[in-house]
Amino acid sequence: MAQIHFTLQGKGGVGKSFISALLAQHFHSRNIVPHCYDTDPVNQTFGGYAAFSTRVVRLGEHEGEVNQRFFDALISELIGLPEDAVAIIDNGAATFLPLVAYMTEADIIDMLEEAGHTVYLHTVLTGGQALNDTAQGLVKLAQTLSTGALVVWLNEYFGQILIKTSQGLLTFEQSTFFARYKDRIAALIPLPAVPPQTTGEDIKRMASARLTFAEATTSEAFGIVERSRLKKVWGQINARISAANF
Repeated sequence: MAQIHFTLQGKGGVGKSFISALLAQHFHSRNIVPHCYDTDPVNQTFGGYAAFSTRVVRLGEHEGEVNQRFFDALISELIGLPEDAVAIIDNGAATFLPLVAYMTEADIIDMLEEAGHTVYLHTVLTGGQALNDTAQGLVKLAQTLSTGALVVWLNEYFGQILIKTSQGLLTFEQSTFFARYKDRIAALIPLPAVPPQTTGEDIKRMASARLTFAEATTSEAFGIVERSRLKKVWGQINARISAANF
């Protein structure tokens, strides 16, 4: 059966497309070439990676619009994938709500699962000022799409992920949301905490250039120490994705 990985989050600028790129790199490291799609109508970040041969798919005529027929064509293509295929679909924040609503209305996940595919819904939870917004996106995703395995990426680059409650500050794993949906959560993938002025800046430069870790660690555009740091952090990230057993 094919694996279908959707990356969905209503908050922009929290690392969603970066996570799609990490997934693609993980599968490449296993000699699996994923089918990559970028449906973001505003920032086609995932589509900018030459290494992935990403196909940019237009979902509508205007920003924030989803033309169901455009999306139906993509779903038909996914349904027809061979059983050993992997697909990664990166969606933009601007179309998060209408797309999730249509996926519910048209029973898209059920349709893919009935075709024998496994569907993963990846989303990002961040610390700092975007915590509430990304938490709302996660809740909306889980409540609206009742099927599909949830994968929650924990990104503490902007601050610790600590949820304020009447009982005090709780980690995500201590939250009522986790208790309610833990049977649907296929994996929690924490991104490694990195020093922002060194490794963080290296990753930022790499992502801005739309380079993979493999490309950056062999590029003369990065110094020997920078390449060493990137190689180390990619080893940590890839190990954490491997632990999810996709």
